[in-house]
Amino acid sequence: MNWITNSVLPKIKALVQSNDVPDNLWVKCPSCNQMLFHQEYEQAFHCCTTCGHHAPLPPELRFKLLFDADSYQEVELDVSADDPLKFKDSKRYPERLKATRAKTGTQDAIAVATGTIQSIRTVVATFDFRFMGGSMGRTVGDGLLKAAKTAVAEKAALIVVPSSGGARMQEGILSLMQLPRSIIAVEQLKSAGLPYIVLLTHPTTGGVTASFAMLGDIQMAEPGAIIGFAGRRVIEETVREKLPDDFQTAEYLEDHGMIDMVIPRNQQHEKLGSILSMLMHKAET
Repeated sequence: MNWITNSVLPKIKALVQSNDVPDNLWVKCPSCNQMLFHQEYEQAFHCCTTCGHHAPLPPELRFKLLFDADSYQEVELDVSADDPLKFKDSKRYPERLKATRAKTGTQDAIAVATGTIQSIRTVVATFDFRFMGGSMGRTVGDGLLKAAKTAVAEKAALIVVPSSGGARMQEGILSLMQLPRSIIAVEQLKSAGLPYIVLLTHPTTGGVTASFAMLGDIQMAEPGAIIGFAGRRVIEETVREKLPDDFQTAEYLEDHGMIDMVIPRNQQHEKLGSILSMLMHKAET
């Protein structure tokens, strides 16, 4: 049997398979396991065309989705010192950062860009869940403040797109300090009379939910996104009750008045443009 598996089958496969077929031709949906053409998956901005599952979206595609074509420019962010607490778990924190930066091609879990959405000046700050689960450390806090200052300087709206497991444990108390700093960023927008919109994506949990993520003038969310502070298991063990199957989903929160609307990706650009048109017109009067 080993001879057939190790010798015969590879030769048969070599004869019937084309070497021209790329390895990334297909993508398997993590929700329904449907095989999707990679090109169609990219064009749908990482949405399954079969079940509608919205997978995490890297910053470059998020900017491409939300902004008008060729209208945006990324804002350079300062990267904080790597290891203020000399933290080590299975890896040293600098080693983990170096490996994650090499894998993702990004410096941290947030990216900021300025441009237009349906010709309206807008700043977008989006999280990258690939970078240590989108966890919020000092660089993320600095990025949110930079996004708010840029919006105020340009008299633009600010849209924040969180996707995060919460505070970054490797930065300890310094990470928790980013919660009030993010509130300061939001207050700068409100003091200037500029719109602040939050587009919640999967997942948005922990300290991110407990701070800037739930303070938008308009609270939007993507279909199926899990949004909450503590995890489902922790809550069930605390209250000693079985929670509904759809608990903490975007749809559940919409039904219970916690968010304003659930918008799929193929409608976000148009919907945001319509909302910004109304809010920015009101801000100017």
